[in-house]
Amino acid sequence: MDPDKMNAAEVCKALLDEMEKAIIGKRAFLEKLLGAAIAGGHVLIEDKPGLAKTLAARSFARVFGLVFKRIQFTPDLLPADITGAYILDRKEGGLRLLEGPIFANFVLADEVNRAPPKTQSALLEAMEEKQATLEGKTLLLPSPFMVIATQNPIEYEGTFPLPEAQLDRFLVRLSIGYPEKEDELEVLMRRAARGTEEVDLSRLFEASDFLGLVAAAETVHVERDLARYAVELARATREAPRVAVGASPRASLALLKLARAHAVMEGRTFAVPDDIKWCAFEALVHRVILKPEVWAAETLVEDVVRQAIASVPVPKAEASA
Repeated sequence: MDPDKMNAAEVCKALLDEMEKAIIGKRAFLEKLLGAAIAGGHVLIEDKPGLAKTLAARSFARVFGLVFKRIQFTPDLLPADITGAYILDRKEGGLRLLEGPIFANFVLADEVNRAPPKTQSALLEAMEEKQATLEGKTLLLPSPFMVIATQNPIEYEGTFPLPEAQLDRFLVRLSIGYPEKEDELEVLMRRAARGTEEVDLSRLFEASDFLGLVAAAETVHVERDLARYAVELARATREAPRVAVGASPRASLALLKLARAHAVMEGRTFAVPDDIKWCAFEALVHRVILKPEVWAAETLVEDVVRQAIASVPVPKAEASA
């Protein structure tokens, strides 16, 4: 497939169509995963086991020809298990860098909350600075670079919850959800037909094509009224009476990045209010902390964020066109 003869929207559609061969019936989830990648952010997937979180990450990397690595986080995982280390090379007579799995384009941090904070911090530097420090030396990570971290929401015994500062590093928090009955049946029938566990996906593009989508997002025009809408959404979470800590200005920037990415996926060179609304909930929900008395009353942060988003008037089309 020649990306030079396709526009950005066609590239995104071809990618999503290919990924749907492996992830059936979850187009909306795949679109938001792709949008976060084009926006240059990292993704936290919080969902139950067995819902194809790992398969989604691996499929995305395979279709785009990116280097994929998986890190299984456990209580005994050390920072060096993520970043790598210098080892003695007796043949060359010096130290040689043994790169850890963080040196990849697409890194899956599976069950990230099972590792202690010291190990989580090694991932934090890589996510924010796109670099790793080993023995006092700073090494740049490959480009593009993206982390998908997963958490299991039903099992907290023996885990180390991510601090708010690290949660804020994720562009969005997504969930996949259980498939519909017919989609689950289709998963079984395709598995029976292909005769192997592995799904055969074609490599459609190169890493440079993905970087082209990222560059295209940076050129999307954003009107001032649209940027103001993003700011008001973030501020609405701070001013909500049941919220102790609302979304930071980093959330406003996240909304802007996601809006531009969605415009690229839709084949437009300008952003509209629907681009911001498309992923506003996923960009804000993990950045909001409720007051203790509200949390004790079993109020869900998801409901509070949805109400805050609904309270903000959407800009008129004439103002954002």
